[in-house]
Amino acid sequence: MTVKIAFTGGGTAGHIYPGLAVCDELKEKAREQNIDLKITWIGCSSGMDKKIVTNAVRPDGSLSADSFKGIPSGKLRRYFSFRNFIDLFKIFGGFVSSFFILAKLKPAVLFSKGGFVSVPPCIAAKLLGIPVFTHECDFTPGLANRINAKSAYKMLLSYEETKRFLSEGNKAKALVTGNPVRPVFYEADSKRGLEFLGIPENHEKPVLLVLGGSSGAKQINALVSENLQFLCERFIVVHQTGMVNTDEKENEELKAKFGESYKPYAFIYKEMADVLASADVILSRAGANSIWECAVLAKPMVLVPLCGNGTRGDQVDNAKFFEEKGCAEVLLGDEATGENVQKKLGALADAASREKYVQNLKVLTGGERPSLKIAELILEKAGK
Repeated sequence: MTVKIAFTGGGTAGHIYPGLAVCDELKEKAREQNIDLKITWIGCSSGMDKKIVTNAVRPDGSLSADSFKGIPSGKLRRYFSFRNFIDLFKIFGGFVSSFFILAKLKPAVLFSKGGFVSVPPCIAAKLLGIPVFTHECDFTPGLANRINAKSAYKMLLSYEETKRFLSEGNKAKALVTGNPVRPVFYEADSKRGLEFLGIPENHEKPVLLVLGGSSGAKQINALVSENLQFLCERFIVVHQTGMVNTDEKENEELKAKFGESYKPYAFIYKEMADVLASADVILSRAGANSIWECAVLAKPMVLVPLCGNGTRGDQVDNAKFFEEKGCAEVLLGDEATGENVQKKLGALADAASREKYVQNLKVLTGGERPSLKIAELILEKAGK
């Protein structure tokens, strides 16, 4: 007998990679229990969703998801825009498509990772009597997940503190699992990371990994550029500049100037887990996935969260939580200056000063694998 599980979520990579982490754990559990498992991902018919999902491969070479179904998707905005009116038709189209996909597929469970594309499938699943698990990775629930909670059998959370933002009805169905991180991060090898980066194992300076997301963060790139002399004197700087905000000519000039102390990359994907394992300090935005990947590997962080207009403040909440737990330093808004970057990172160049962050991170994660916990919950419900 084949067990069918449907996944949904997308619009951004942050709503896809955690879901793929759960897919990978499900596939492994199914292999162990000799279960014939088929996973179908329902995502946006345009954009990055299909490319990321269909290219996601497990270490054994098998696909994380067996198939991808694209649906129309409209964005849910909190502000007035004429596009809200247009997107209502896309959302309705997404609901109709989802209804027929799920009615034909008849999955035992639908797992949602959030994002605007997940709302129509969750509503359709509720109407079809399909149990819905929805997961919120941020400290405060996003709009899509607040809507999805109405359809959910269980609402899975990364933080215990998130419960205080939920209604009484949703608190009853809430379960804290932590944030799912891809299994590859638990199996990361620092030696492989150093080899990929071309850094000898006996290097004297610590490795600073700069992350700004797949597109890159102009603010972080600018901070690195302004303080590169200072940073390269104290660190080997591995800089993921982003596929959008990369100036190849400038990078070559900086590599020539700073030699082996500066290593820019437009984007690191397949090797990222090993590269992260090889790093000593992280300078990053505060997206939920990035900081939890760093947490799993116990890496001290200096976080520059995205804030201001155009964001609901989720990165600020994430960053403050990690700061309060003694796991990171935060540069918020006007605090993100060259002087403060030098002060925070300069202190972390010393191995002894990093140790307290490492220990606090180990306490925070507790050695648990949230993606495995979620996979077990899904399989248990599917079995019933």
